[in-house]
Amino acid sequence: MSPGRPGPDVPPGPEPESAASLAQPEPVASDVSPGRPGPDVPPGPEPEPAASLAQPEPVAALVAPEPYPPGEPRTGIAALSPRYQVGVVLALAVIAIGVCVHIGMTFLHVAPANTVTREHGTAVDDWIYPEFEQNWKLFAPNPLQQNISIQVRAGVRGPDGMTLTTGWYDLSAEDGRAIDGNLLPSHTQQNELRRAWDFFVATHDSENRPVGLRGALSESYLRRITVLRLDRDDAVRAATGSSGVIERVQVRSRTSNVPPPEWSREKVSTTPSYRELPWWRVPQDEARGGMR
Repeated sequence: MSPGRPGPDVPPGPEPESAASLAQPEPVASDVSPGRPGPDVPPGPEPEPAASLAQPEPVAALVAPEPYPPGEPRTGIAALSPRYQVGVVLALAVIAIGVCVHIGMTFLHVAPANTVTREHGTAVDDWIYPEFEQNWKLFAPNPLQQNISIQVRAGVRGPDGMTLTTGWYDLSAEDGRAIDGNLLPSHTQQNELRRAWDFFVATHDSENRPVGLRGALSESYLRRITVLRLDRDDAVRAATGSSGVIERVQVRSRTSNVPPPEWSREKVSTTPSYRELPWWRVPQDEARGGMR
């Protein structure tokens, strides 16, 4: 057996590597190809030049803005001249003072007796009566249960010098018709005539004679209201031909009890009673529709 020949039971081994393969290792493959660019990176801010850091930006000068843009028209009080603006301010100030005084007088009138009312009660009464008198009977434990209507008739002098006496005009009924169905009736329609009659009754006795100094004032107040109503009444103008002059007036009240409900056993007389006042002569300054 030759030494270079393997035996039959020995498997052939790997061939020996050459010296060149041992000396030079194989290159490792790279994931990045040599010509492929890298990922996109956003460029950072460019550095500011030294001049911009050294010189700050100029600040705009503070200028007071115009009260109104040019070309826009002024409205309200601002549209007035300074002289009229002063007049408006003074008028508003006077109105505000008057309202405050009236509220204060009304408060002192309805408030319990105190030091101020005992010292200045006369001034408070002169301010309140008769136009602003307060009535709190609505909140009384036993409110009024009567219907009171005020009626008036007049003596009218015609162009021929003869005096004609008109019939009775129910002024309360006229106010009732004006209030009926009216969502916002006026204060005069609701309270003027009623308060005038209450003022008269409170300052006169059962013989219609005045009691105290306010009696004459209540007569004048009631007379002026009735003359104003008659002067505006179409029926009176039609009866006198629109040319008569009211010389005198007479007022009366018609009082009747409110009937009880049907389920009540209370028996109340519904027969009306009347209270007639004497004739009042109308001054010349009131003959044509009251004070002017």
